Amino acid sequence: MRLGYACINESLKGKFRTCRIQTFRTEGEEKIKELTLHNFQLTLDIVKWNIEHDIFFYRLSSDLVPFGSHDEMKWEWWEDSDVRMITDEIKGLQEKYNLRLSMHPGQYSVLNSPKEQVVSNCIKDLEYHVKILKLIGGSDMILHTGGEYGNKEEAKKRFIENYNLLSDDIRYYLRLENDDKIYTVRDVFDIHEKCGIPVCFDIHHHMCNSFEGDLKQELTNVWKTWEGIEWIPKVHISTGKTSKTDRSHHDYISEEDFDALIKLIDKQDVDIMFESKKKDLSVLPFIKKRRERVDLL
Repeated sequence: MRLGYACINESLKGKFRTCRIQTFRTEGEEKIKELTLHNFQLTLDIVKWNIEHDIFFYRLSSDLVPFGSHDEMKWEWWEDSDVRMITDEIKGLQEKYNLRLSMHPGQYSVLNSPKEQVVSNCIKDLEYHVKILKLIGGSDMILHTGGEYGNKEEAKKRFIENYNLLSDDIRYYLRLENDDKIYTVRDVFDIHEKCGIPVCFDIHHHMCNSFEGDLKQELTNVWKTWEGIEWIPKVHISTGKTSKTDRSHHDYISEEDFDALIKLIDKQDVDIMFESKKKDLSVLPFIKKRRERVDLL
């Protein structure tokens, strides 16, 4: 079991850099390369820091290459020798320490949209993420089902249809997560049954958007969606800011919520992504407890 966090490291204080589209158009690809090298170097620094602190699970930022999937981008950044020098080092660390390095495309990547252009842009974004995952030895990328668009069952069918049109590379890495408003664990498992996509369970999303029935049995089904996959199942945890059903995330993960997740997953081996505002600072206390009590996890 690995414990991890997403993107920003509060201890190192480094910031990922981007720019406006006008800056890109004015200063060109040299500016994009400068920002990209900075972002990959910061990622490398974070990965090294994580290893030093026994954190072997990390979600990379999606904003490493500004406008990396934009139609105007002609620079083949994934082939650039300076980029590859840094990503090769990250990949070497991934292999040496068996790190789980993942990604999570943003809210505008919607595969089940009824708008063709939105779906096209989503696929371009997924291809961009795949390029990064290949460079650094990444494990997977998480996606939400998307919108309801007035008919959830039709929207689920549209996701399945579009999923089946994706390249083998995208489907190799893509995982589907239950969300906090529309698609429950049962909904995403229904989608899995039609297209085979592995399911990532988010316990806080389930608290906000549950279903009638036996969650333990549904999780047994979820774990089975990972059979034949190189990596063990992945789950997300967050603590509501003001209550268990508050969709906003707290700075930290409460011990009560963590213990509830551990009890729920029972003997299933999983990797746990902490989705909390204090990032690494929220993970470190649980890493410390794990060192002190080998029976804890």
